[in-house]
Amino acid sequence: MKITKNEKGQAVAPNTVFMNEECFNRDNKTRIYWLGGGSLMIHSHQTNIMIDPVLKGFDLPLLYEIPIKTDDIPYLDAVLITHIDNDHFSRETCRDIKDVCQFYHAPNYVADVMNEQGFLTQKHDINDSFSILDMKIRLTRAKHNWQNDSTKWQYRYWEEKDYCGYWIETPDGTIWLPGDSKLLEEHLHMEEPDVILFDFADNDWHITLEGAIQLANSYPNSDLICIHWGSIDAPHMTPFNGNPEELYNKIIHPERIKVLAPGEVYSLKKGEL
Repeated sequence: MKITKNEKGQAVAPNTVFMNEECFNRDNKTRIYWLGGGSLMIHSHQTNIMIDPVLKGFDLPLLYEIPIKTDDIPYLDAVLITHIDNDHFSRETCRDIKDVCQFYHAPNYVADVMNEQGFLTQKHDINDSFSILDMKIRLTRAKHNWQNDSTKWQYRYWEEKDYCGYWIETPDGTIWLPGDSKLLEEHLHMEEPDVILFDFADNDWHITLEGAIQLANSYPNSDLICIHWGSIDAPHMTPFNGNPEELYNKIIHPERIKVLAPGEVYSLKKGEL
């Protein structure tokens, strides 16, 4: 594994693969696309969803080109948001895709904010389950309420239930996004997913590198699609500066580490990892 670094020493994602309308075509396949940062798209058979899409309006410079413009998205069955942080909830993106997105889903507080801003958002508690056509989705617990440690954000108390991950069952296998979170004991005792959308940021309000290695080795047969790295020009901010090379010699079956370019497809096939 060889990762490119920029002049500031940041690990940088591979060159973007630009997406088009064909990525949304209904078929009998399940495909995962990393959109850069913490953003994702999952297509499964008749269903298209995006999770935490940040396709425009972010307030820090990017190290990659956005793989699809909001104007080029033909339709989405749903958008799922994990939490309020602006690298996961982009008001501008959600506003731009409002006419082509059927529903929004989010936990507690962020769902309230989204509804106040005119997005038709279904509000969920942790462990709630719901279905979107070919997908069955459950909210998993996350601990990322870092705002309580910052005087800037003391206008409310930030509860753990305001943040989540998503467990997604498709006809071709299971996908788990733990979300931005400290490593929790329950994260180590899930049913083994086929794919983990893998944040390995070495930050105390994320999983930490040590925690990411522990999580990966708890599920030695899960493919690991690296996210939340190589995307933001902020070398001083640890949440954005993981390097997949640091994982390789520390993880059981390191060949399952998937370093995708933004917009590159990963195909999930039942019984084939």
